[in-house]
Amino acid sequence: MTAASEDRALRVPDGLAGERVDVGVARMFGLSRSKAAELVSQGLVQLDGSPAAKSDRLLPDALLEVSLPPAPDPLEINAELVDGIKILHDDESIVVVDKPVGVAVHPSMGWTGPTVVGHLAAAGYRIATSGASERQGIVQRLDVGTSGVMVICKGERAYSVLKNAFRNREIDKTYHALVQGHPDPLAGTIDAPIGRAPKSDWKFAVREDGKHSVTHYETLEAHRFASLLEVQLETGRTHQIRVHMAALKHPCVGDLTYGADPTLAKRLRLERQWLHAVRLGFTHPDSGDYVQYASTYPDDLTAALETIRDAQ
Repeated sequence: MTAASEDRALRVPDGLAGERVDVGVARMFGLSRSKAAELVSQGLVQLDGSPAAKSDRLLPDALLEVSLPPAPDPLEINAELVDGIKILHDDESIVVVDKPVGVAVHPSMGWTGPTVVGHLAAAGYRIATSGASERQGIVQRLDVGTSGVMVICKGERAYSVLKNAFRNREIDKTYHALVQGHPDPLAGTIDAPIGRAPKSDWKFAVREDGKHSVTHYETLEAHRFASLLEVQLETGRTHQIRVHMAALKHPCVGDLTYGADPTLAKRLRLERQWLHAVRLGFTHPDSGDYVQYASTYPDDLTAALETIRDAQ
């Protein structure tokens, strides 16, 4: 049985106003630029109810609708080595990966780009756990536009132990985020429920009927235009850091979906949010020892931060 396509709809954020439709589709729906252009040319993209052309320009709050093709059959997912993925640790139970930007963790509806799962398969890793084939071993996720350290489980026992550890908030998840302005106070806790944003399928917002979400942050550096924060996640909601910082009116630099300044993003040559998973610590499912793994900033984030530091 062939899977059906999936229709998605999002309102254009102010930060993407004036961009071409194919650029907006790529940024808002997590697709490659070429895939976005292909969907537009196939008539699968509508702008305010009318078929869109690649060269059409986006207006703020316009309704962008995309008919996404079904995800490939998990049994036929292409195993493909991905440039930039680094293996930080490998043993009989787990593999710890440094994920670059532009790579999804696993195949999903509408995503045809590279994945961590595909890379591991091509590299000869055998991930054997229960659950959907395309998500075997996955106990955490990072957005396509977020880089950094993550762990994948190789076997059923490790999967069960770490899945419960994530659920019970026993994992130390540390991120660095460059956010616009200066949070007040400079360190604090954001305790605000998160749910899907109204009239949006892939965007989230602070809302009363959302899921309990807690983010702890501390300012590491304060500069003229932005602040570098260290962030500890107590919960693990989709887009949690991005949503919570946007709710404080201090969105991650470059995060146009959540209200970041496009002029600043362009000046810093950022094409994604400045957000990086720098450390991951947990009790090893086999040895019982506490282990911790770290990831350094990738080149695009390093360059943007240096520009911010120099803009005094």
